[in-house]
Amino acid sequence: MKIIAGPCQHESYKHSLKIAKHCAKICDKYDAIDEYFFKASYDKANRTSIDGKRGQGLVQTLNDFRRMKKAMPKLKTLTDVHEVQQVEKIKEYFDDAVDVLQIPAFLCRQTDLIVAALETGKIVNIKKGQFLAPWDVEGILSKTYDYENIVWITERGTSFGYNRLVVDFAGLNYMMHNAGARLIFDATHSVQEPSANGGSSGGNREYVPGLARAASALGISDFFMEVHDNPDNAPSDGANMIHLNDFDRILRDIIDCHYQ
Repeated sequence: MKIIAGPCQHESYKHSLKIAKHCAKICDKYDAIDEYFFKASYDKANRTSIDGKRGQGLVQTLNDFRRMKKAMPKLKTLTDVHEVQQVEKIKEYFDDAVDVLQIPAFLCRQTDLIVAALETGKIVNIKKGQFLAPWDVEGILSKTYDYENIVWITERGTSFGYNRLVVDFAGLNYMMHNAGARLIFDATHSVQEPSANGGSSGGNREYVPGLARAASALGISDFFMEVHDNPDNAPSDGANMIHLNDFDRILRDIIDCHYQ
């Protein structure tokens, strides 16, 4: 079982290190979890409004990732990339700071970006777009055939009308057995309500535990969650992020459901 968890944005070295230490400590409690990856973005380029806070930038964030790895030698990290130039910059200057490159959902069909990320040799986590059917991931994966062992697909749900996402568990089951790549369930973005607050996205974190348990019972073994020590005051995605204090309980429930 693999767990990806961290804040939506990297806010500071001190803040991210606090979250990474807490999540790593919880994951270490459970034999079922074999890997923990700290997640944070250096630039939230796909904000609802021009006024949305975007992050600390690539250089500051990845320098802080490097410091975090020195403080936590076993720590593995994941961050988003949006452009081929960002991939190239990470490979040249911050190769040691990042273990997994993530392709955002809205960019999951960007061929050049996917290929550039794969050519780094790092794990590439491709977030399936909310606008795609489950079987449409075959088109994404057709670009990754030479790199099948380093490709993950993360599912968050499908757009359903305005400002809503719906998790299709039949679709999850299809991808789990037919995608040909490691499938990860994004438990927190699945409860997001895109642009529902006008200038920002809404969501309801109360639904996260139930959806996570359902995905685990279906057979999903790998999970993505955004966590925060004060989600209501987070710079982005606060409404659907889970509180750091709830992380242990949610993981325990996921494991219990998976092995029942």
